[in-house]
Amino acid sequence: MEALTTGILRAGDVEVRPDEFRAFAGDQALNLTAREFELLTALVGRAGRIVSREELYRTVWGERYRKSDRSVDVYVAKLRHKLEDALPGRRFIHTHFGFGYRFQP
Repeated sequence: MEALTTGILRAGDVEVRPDEFRAFAGDQALNLTAREFELLTALVGRAGRIVSREELYRTVWGERYRKSDRSVDVYVAKLRHKLEDALPGRRFIHTHFGFGYRFQP
């Protein structure tokens, strides 16, 4: 992950501009909901590392994680779909069962 002095986060072909609430996959702007944007920001900001569901839930939802809550998984699936639509054949978000997710550029 590359953090530019402008606050832009970049990991491979994915760029997140938190100050502008904009994200790009390649040269294509991603149409993300606020929650999807926060999730992508959290994952790109920790690119290459496994991030637990608990940490994502705390960071994105601002609440304590409840094991029966599948919100993280649902939003990761939506985000994967949007990234794969923008850059077909590429998979950025990898599941590590029992651990969490890793954004791999």
